[in-house]
Amino acid sequence: MPKSELKVLVACGSGVATSTVAQEAVKRICKQAGIPISITKSTMNEIQSMQDIVDVIMVTTNYRKPVTKPLIKVFGLISGINQESVEKEIVDTCTRLLNES
Repeated sequence: MPKSELKVLVACGSGVATSTVAQEAVKRICKQAGIPISITKSTMNEIQSMQDIVDVIMVTTNYRKPVTKPLIKVFGLISGINQESVEKEIVDTCTRLLNES
């Protein structure tokens, strides 16, 4: 049975500035694609401790530690560089995760 809602972690350096911008963009992208999500924001340092309670991790900067969930770099939503490919990766990954049981 598919999930009713995906849990998304959006992380940036401070957990405030760029993650807020990215969070709003992710909400818009998922809403347009009909993907139900709930978003939690965090700092990069909190990813390790929070990855087990989310389905997908989205970061605004490079993150090099190993993670157990799909990791999407979403800086393009803020910079506008490669924005379309970032949006496509978000939709494709979230759709796949929603359809996995």
